[in-house]
Amino acid sequence: MKAAEVKKGNVVENDGTVYQVRDIERSAPTARGGNVTFRFTLYSIPGNRKFDLSLRADDELKEVELSRRQARFSYMDGDAFVFMDDEDYTQYLLGPEVVGDNAGYVVEDLEGYFVQVIDDAPVGLQVPTSVVLTVTDTAPELKGASATKRTKPATLQTGIEVQVPEYITTGEKVTVNTLTGEFAGRAS
Repeated sequence: MKAAEVKKGNVVENDGTVYQVRDIERSAPTARGGNVTFRFTLYSIPGNRKFDLSLRADDELKEVELSRRQARFSYMDGDAFVFMDDEDYTQYLLGPEVVGDNAGYVVEDLEGYFVQVIDDAPVGLQVPTSVVLTVTDTAPELKGASATKRTKPATLQTGIEVQVPEYITTGEKVTVNTLTGEFAGRAS
């Protein structure tokens, strides 16, 4: 496909690496006869590493077919995560390099995970925008602190650490925004 036809969200291949297009900036030249250029902000699949690419409108990019399969986390196999497809029960083995920073948001019995698949091979994991996790360790509640906006660190069941309000105690369930990695409220 030509660079001018690429849209946000497309999955393309460049120099043997697969990327998802996150942003496109079009710049038109002021001089007559100049070429329109496109600046693409790409993120590698897997790995989620940022890559900037500038192309002219007629330059070619190879589009890659990426499918998203809804799946549930099943179990750990060594340091690999095993997810099972919700529809056809296919098992996907995702290594730590594929899961990356999302490892802290992987818990059992949670819906909303999508395994990204290219040519039947899992290449990425998309996590829900928020997950509910249990606080496993945090400082005790301070008396009279509920009216303040101060926070304290809390370790959650997957090992990640987030800042929580002082009134949160060990054993409570909290909602965490996976986009920002921040506390998003108490969970019921």
